[in-house]
Amino acid sequence: MVKTRGRGRGKVKDKWKEKRWITVISPAEFKSKPIAYIPISSDKNALRSKVETTMFDIYQKDPQQYSINLQFQITNVTASSASTILKGHEYSREYLRSLVRRGSSTLSFIHDYTTKDNYSLRIYFIAFAQGKLNTSKKHDIRLVAHNLFLEKTKSMTYSELSQAIVEEKLASEIFNSTKKIKYLRKVAIRKTKLTRLPDDFKPPAVEEPTVEEPTVEEPTVEEPTVEEPTVEVDSTESSS
Repeated sequence: MVKTRGRGRGKVKDKWKEKRWITVISPAEFKSKPIAYIPISSDKNALRSKVETTMFDIYQKDPQQYSINLQFQITNVTASSASTILKGHEYSREYLRSLVRRGSSTLSFIHDYTTKDNYSLRIYFIAFAQGKLNTSKKHDIRLVAHNLFLEKTKSMTYSELSQAIVEEKLASEIFNSTKKIKYLRKVAIRKTKLTRLPDDFKPPAVEEPTVEEPTVEEPTVEEPTVEEPTVEVDSTESSS
């Protein structure tokens, strides 16, 4: 028996052709840069999308920034662009493994905090020390870090806090504050995760990406020096 294709069926829609492309832009605290160019089927579906990039792609300063991954969630869409918020960040596993040394010890903790503007996030803290850390010193270091996180989250907005975390400013403060307890080789907030938006959350307006125009210098044109030709008179002609 020969099977025939159904002739009564309508044409199959090409869903790919129905998509449109938009430029995804990082938040203002992360320089409002274009971080991705993605296809979307509708504005509603795009709001669920997350885009990943690295800290180096935004700041382009230190190659070590490649080890910090940033995840942004789309919050608002226009015809051709989309605004985002930081959904979280995380150090790469390869980088964290490179910090482990023979004879060293680590301490860590995870805790949830709420910012001044009612964003809830989970902070993953880690520290590396040369030599062993006893239980008492581990407790004291965790307490210093926890108290600093409480202080900063109560006084900072989510955008301010996320920028301070990613740029390692908070880790630097903890490093300096724990020197009296134990010298730590490395202090890091290895991961953050936005767990809840405020009830009155309003998506930020879509900003056009910042494009730096190249500086064009006028070429310097040097006029050629024209020397008058030297005419030598033949002595034989002058004597005749």
